[in-house]
Amino acid sequence: MFDAILIDKTEAGQTVRLTSMDTAQLPAGDVLVEVAWSTLNYKDALAMTGASPVVRSFPMVPGVDLSGLVLESDNPAFNPDDRVVLNGWGVGEKHWGGLAGRARLDGNWLVPLPEGITLRQAMAIGTAGYTAMLCVMALEKHGVTPESGEVVVTGAAGGVGSVAVALLAKLGYDVAAVTGRLDETDYLTGLGARTIVDRAELSQPGRPLAKERWAGGIDVAGGVVLANVLAATRYRGTVAACGLAGGMDLPTTVAPFILRGVTLAGVDSVMCAKPDRIAAWQRLAKDLDFDKLDAMATELPLADVIARAPDFLQGKVRGRVIVPINPALR
Repeated sequence: MFDAILIDKTEAGQTVRLTSMDTAQLPAGDVLVEVAWSTLNYKDALAMTGASPVVRSFPMVPGVDLSGLVLESDNPAFNPDDRVVLNGWGVGEKHWGGLAGRARLDGNWLVPLPEGITLRQAMAIGTAGYTAMLCVMALEKHGVTPESGEVVVTGAAGGVGSVAVALLAKLGYDVAAVTGRLDETDYLTGLGARTIVDRAELSQPGRPLAKERWAGGIDVAGGVVLANVLAATRYRGTVAACGLAGGMDLPTTVAPFILRGVTLAGVDSVMCAKPDRIAAWQRLAKDLDFDKLDAMATELPLADVIARAPDFLQGKVRGRVIVPINPALR
């Protein structure tokens, strides 16, 4: 038996509770994992609060990522005691996820955890950090280098933003961190941001083209914020977009694209091909400052996860929230 968060839905509405579960209840899969650590992410908060129809079938164990040890495997790529990490693939939405003591999964979704990253650090990184690395790789692919100029990160105090700031800073980029919480200035400069931008500067509709400022950007907001970032991106700059915290719409024009040759690079971490996942995790092992990672991470017991979820939707969460499930695992 093990503890798990379980979301269910009846005619009376959605419920979410901490419950006890047996391994036999887990859905089909060819690899059984004992979960060491999981996380609480924005998407998990949407699922547990019912604020958005994230969950595709019920009942559902939320948790879009996990790290742990393989217990049983019918997949030739994995053996018992292998250290693995999982991000995305609809886990926590269509297939039971990581906020439970065990998970039975499709082995093709799993990535071997690189040496140098502990199971705890893997979730301090989590889907947010892995997504941030994919965004950095997208900027590099389109020729944005530290010599290109300032790079902006929106939602910088959140999970994706925090890791993005730390990664870019370690790689030598001049980082401008956008936040609506100016009391987080010390936190962001500690991660390596050189400039703090008040989100209010980007939250109102602006001109189709603004003064050129940023060589590149990583955006988690969407909406008006992304439109303003694009309008102020330099000639041949690139913005990697990976979120919609500020809205799904994009009230922009073609001007940045046809007059400045700006590239808007979409970054999807959920269905990303396995070779790219492996490359991103290998880069994280090499390019992330793990002292800064520790400063981003706050531990939250599984029993407190449900009560904490609404804070994500209200923008009250800083950095990464990690959940110890079986923290003694190594």
